[in-house]
Amino acid sequence: QVFPSQDPLDRADFNAVEYINTLFPTEQSLANIDEVVNKIRLKIRRLDDNIRTVVRGQTNVGQDGRQALEEAQKAIQQLFGKIKDIKDKAEKSEQMVKEITRDIKQLDHAKRHLTTSITTLNHLHMLAGGVDSLEAMTRRRQYGEVANLLQGVVNVLEHFNKYMGIPQIRQLSERVKAAQNELGQQILADFEEAFPSQGTKRPGGPSNVLRDACLVANVLDPRIKQEIIKKFIKQHLSEYLVLFQENQDVAWLDKIDRRYAWIKRQLVDYEEKYGRMFPQEWCMTERIAVEFCHVTRTELSKIMRTRAKEIEVKLLLFAIQRTTNFEGLLAKRFSGCTLADGTVKKPEVPPPSTNPFLEDETGTETDEIVIEKSDTDKPKKPKVPDNPFHGIVSKCFEPHLYVYIESQDKNLGELIDRFVADFKAQGPPKPNVDEGGAVLPSCADLFVYYKKCMVQCSQLSTGEPMIALTTIFQKYLREYAWKILSGNLPKTTSSSGGLTITSLLKEKEGSEVAKFTLEELCLICSILSTAEYCLATTQQLEEKLKEKVDASLVERINLTGEMDTFSIVISNSIQLLVQDLDAACDPALTAMSKMQWQNVEHVGDQSPYVTSVILHIKQNVPIIRDNLASTRKYFTQFCIKFANSFIPKFINHLFKCKPISMVGAEQLLLDTHSLKMVLLDLPSIGSQVVRKAPASYTKIVVKGMTRAEMILKVVMAPHEPPVVFVDNYIKLLADCSTDTFQKILDMKGLKRSEQSSMLDLFRQRLPAPPSGVENAGSLSLSAPTPEQESSRIRKLEKLIKKRL
Repeated sequence: QVFPSQDPLDRADFNAVEYINTLFPTEQSLANIDEVVNKIRLKIRRLDDNIRTVVRGQTNVGQDGRQALEEAQKAIQQLFGKIKDIKDKAEKSEQMVKEITRDIKQLDHAKRHLTTSITTLNHLHMLAGGVDSLEAMTRRRQYGEVANLLQGVVNVLEHFNKYMGIPQIRQLSERVKAAQNELGQQILADFEEAFPSQGTKRPGGPSNVLRDACLVANVLDPRIKQEIIKKFIKQHLSEYLVLFQENQDVAWLDKIDRRYAWIKRQLVDYEEKYGRMFPQEWCMTERIAVEFCHVTRTELSKIMRTRAKEIEVKLLLFAIQRTTNFEGLLAKRFSGCTLADGTVKKPEVPPPSTNPFLEDETGTETDEIVIEKSDTDKPKKPKVPDNPFHGIVSKCFEPHLYVYIESQDKNLGELIDRFVADFKAQGPPKPNVDEGGAVLPSCADLFVYYKKCMVQCSQLSTGEPMIALTTIFQKYLREYAWKILSGNLPKTTSSSGGLTITSLLKEKEGSEVAKFTLEELCLICSILSTAEYCLATTQQLEEKLKEKVDASLVERINLTGEMDTFSIVISNSIQLLVQDLDAACDPALTAMSKMQWQNVEHVGDQSPYVTSVILHIKQNVPIIRDNLASTRKYFTQFCIKFANSFIPKFINHLFKCKPISMVGAEQLLLDTHSLKMVLLDLPSIGSQVVRKAPASYTKIVVKGMTRAEMILKVVMAPHEPPVVFVDNYIKLLADCSTDTFQKILDMKGLKRSEQSSMLDLFRQRLPAPPSGVENAGSLSLSAPTPEQESSRIRKLEKLIKKRL
């Protein structure tokens, strides 16, 4: 790697034989052997000479190295000596510099102390002169000069805080404090003289003296400023307390406008007369308005407690509307910087929301905003309240909002009664299969009214009244669900409370079955669509209410019970549709079970009962599908529930077909396959647009109808030899129930003696459970049959109905 070479002799894997073969590849090349040998010998000689030269050259290397090391050590010693000399010279230089600068440092300290002394003496001179001037100007009421001088004196006095141990300094400080106290009392007396608490205002109006006095008050103790503001505002609002006493007619809510008109005039009058007297940073106009609001809230609370029985809804809403308008006017005019802590809560910015129930709510209480289904995918940001004066007066109306809540309770009760009367007068909606099942108009009207009430109440209060309104909403959502929706579902004549309609069926062949009319089917679908809309909109309403109410009350808003109520209406509607179609198919299944299947001589087309079932399906399903076009998931639920109801019933009627001949079993197998194909095509039957059936539905149909086919295949199998028949049954049906096996034997028409031996053999051939008898029971329950599934669903629905 260090000395790259192309010579073959230098290779690590050198092979002498290969090298010789390279030099002499043929016999003819051996003629040059002497020449090659000479070349190699010459090369060997050269290598020996090179090696000898190198070895001789290394003879004196050790001696030369020792000599170089000694020279290096000597050089290091010389360098160390030079460094030491330089260090000594640096220390001497440093000592010399210190001696030179010692006197300069002393002079510097002396200069600093002298400067401090001169500055302090100047400050002391200024302080002494300033205190004398301050006392003199105070006596002459020269507030304009005092304002500037006092601030300077206070600033100079701060420099003497560390010298307060000196008696003269302490005496000057006490004189300054005394002058400040005297100024405060003097300014308060001047304001009391100019604006006496009793009597009329000073005719001459504000003076320059008072204006300068306000500038002095800015420098004095803040309590002086607060006292001036308090007395001036109190004197300014004294006329208001007299004019709007509790016993005056103008004090009642119907004349609340006069209160706000009075303060507007007073604020204009203040700006004209006293606007320049007070410093702008005092915000006196806003302070007067805020104090007016506090006084008005107290007075209104007092008079409303006294005359609570006279408060009516319209009067209350009128007063609240005028008050909120006035609060909005204050927000436009003032910034709210003078509001005391805790008086009015600053509005919190609500988090971004994706609630589709949100809409622009800046309109008045008469705005009507319809919540359309198409708007549910358009989230809007909530409006951020920016009125710091919100509630500063209108808070007093909150304890009396029960009047508004009771009024809404009454109005909603009348609205529900009107919905009921309109439905009875107009009748059910007309069938309209082209546009799908229509939502009842009353549903939209109800939620429009809810929306208006919610917006209006949130403008009045976001506290307990919102909770009370939510309770009213819950009450009438339930009433709407039961009176308008459940109450108008078509009734059956069954004595079992409407859960089944099998009692409608007549046992005689050829009898007519009571079925829902086209109008009734459309009504059920319309009620289902309405309940679905109510369910979705109620969820949005809950989200909106939680955004409107105070954060501490959010947990008390819960409309889950009302949403469950609409879910029950949906479930009942689907069950009615299933029962109607199921009952229509019952006579055909009864006819199937009464046929003499042992006398069937040949297999033909599908049997008449199959044609009847298909006819009923083609009559009902397209109507239901078209009317539930807007709620496809509930149509899928209808299909699944029908399959779970029809297939077990079909298998039960199949067991009643006994005895069955071989040809009869083949005919039944053909009929079963036809029904299976129809059921698989059920979701899109009679539709021009063919859609693939949902996988969950297809799985139920395939599982249930395959079981029916397996039953018929077992019936068709010969029962001799018995062991083969039993094993074939266990393999095809995987059913360990002796009852099912007994029914199969009845269908084959075997005698009792033959059945007894078959049952014994069946029990012997059953597969042994993996461990214990308990596991055997769990084995048969691990895979429930469609009949068991249907039974469980019916029991659950009965339980829900009973509890409701």
